[in-house]
Amino acid sequence: MTIPPSRRGFLGVSAGVSAALAGGLPAGITPASAAEPLSGDCTGDPAHPKRQLRGVWIASVSNINWPSTPGLSAEHQQAELRALLDAAARMRMNAVYLQVRPAADALYASEHEPWSQYLTGTQGQNPGYDPLAFAVAEAHQRNLELHAWLNPYRVSTQPDPSKLVPTHPARVHPDWCVQYGGQLYYNPGLPEVLDFDVAVITDVASRYDIDGIHFDDYFYPYPVGTADFPDDAAYAAYGSGFASRADWRRANIDRLVSTLQSELRATKPWLKWGISPFGIWRNAATDPLGSATNGLQSFDALYADTRSWVRKGWLDYIAPQIYWNIGFPVAAYDVLLDWWAKAVDGTGTQLLIGQTVSKIGISSPPAWLDPDEMPNHLILNRKYPEAAGDIFFNITKLLTDPLGFQSRLIDDLYGYPALVPEMARHAGPAPERTALTAACRSHSSSGVELEWLHRRPHGPEAAYYAVYRFAGPPPHRGCDFADAKNLLGTVRAVPGLFNAWTDTSAAAGQDYTYYVTAVDRLHHESSPSNPATMRT
Repeated sequence: MTIPPSRRGFLGVSAGVSAALAGGLPAGITPASAAEPLSGDCTGDPAHPKRQLRGVWIASVSNINWPSTPGLSAEHQQAELRALLDAAARMRMNAVYLQVRPAADALYASEHEPWSQYLTGTQGQNPGYDPLAFAVAEAHQRNLELHAWLNPYRVSTQPDPSKLVPTHPARVHPDWCVQYGGQLYYNPGLPEVLDFDVAVITDVASRYDIDGIHFDDYFYPYPVGTADFPDDAAYAAYGSGFASRADWRRANIDRLVSTLQSELRATKPWLKWGISPFGIWRNAATDPLGSATNGLQSFDALYADTRSWVRKGWLDYIAPQIYWNIGFPVAAYDVLLDWWAKAVDGTGTQLLIGQTVSKIGISSPPAWLDPDEMPNHLILNRKYPEAAGDIFFNITKLLTDPLGFQSRLIDDLYGYPALVPEMARHAGPAPERTALTAACRSHSSSGVELEWLHRRPHGPEAAYYAVYRFAGPPPHRGCDFADAKNLLGTVRAVPGLFNAWTDTSAAAGQDYTYYVTAVDRLHHESSPSNPATMRT
């Protein structure tokens, strides 16, 4: 779980804390000493890993998730988002992927594109607050990562440019825009579109305290019948160096992905850059490197060479949308999980799995009527060390508890908290170890109040803290901290000399020992603090 932070020291600079700073400590607080480091060789219960990305998509296009309908007041929108983030924290998620650019528009203050119609019902109308800034603050308060999810090419879900605000880039630059399948798109083949997309996305990255930039599966649009994407003029102008139009289109998408990699790393080196593409790269019948599937191929239909992005190291993570059941003849979940695990092996690209909650309970194919189908996806993932976690589409459907899946997450699959996995390219030192300075029974609630030092470290600064609880007195080995059952939760760091938190789950009449670790923005974890032992 995510532990709400306290913005005050519950003892202030009390006798106990003053004693701690002076060299003495209250009863139950063991002096800080050299700690056994947290070893990467330790393993906990594989059914409940201590490190696991647990994410959920919050879609804004067509008001799928949030806001629930256009035109709500700012206060109503904010209340809705708080409720969704509370739900994510309650399910022990640790990341949310919020759609902030659904259709060449903005759920944030932008100089490039208009305010989204999904906020107010009118494109370009100021909603009275900055939704992305609000979302970042609220997510971080719950210690959830907030990833900004943007669509690079969709301009509108309808085909008439005149329905866009006059200042919309697609109207100012009508040559950038094409109609296809009843919708409007920026043309990926134009250098001006590439430059504009990069400017929009790096602007978001530079101005907001987000944790990542995220794309889904939309690049060139999904084919509509036999109609081809209308890019003859762009191909004539820029495609002469390519063997085919398909190669040129793939190169256009490659250029966006690789350019964003370099630009985002230059903007914020710690920022995560990842994509959740369609689950099939190519079928083995088409390419011997492909998967044993027989479905639409992102390489050929969407011009997204997802395997190449992984092999070339252009992404921090890839989250293929494997939206099929185990054993599905055309595209089996188990077959694709195995293929993607091998695709990322040795690349440094983290593998997450995009899961669809929307199919749970549907009758075709009947596998989705089985309450164990989706849980079995997560259980199967445990066999693959490459699989670092999951992202679920979408949060509203998940909260309906289809076939009891949300309950299964809370009670079993996500029964304990989890820290976000570290990323391969983010190697570096952990924050300075903190020190527990006080522990006492709460006067305002049944539980144990803890307080520890929060100071500017010599190394990386702590972004949040992990709180551990053990039955009985110390000592505890470093490997004990690899077991998620000992992790109570995480609490976001707040400014000040001390941070504090209350354990309200402590049972009466028990002896507990607490430790706190400091964790930085890249999820490097310090050695444990000194222990604090309490009898409740």
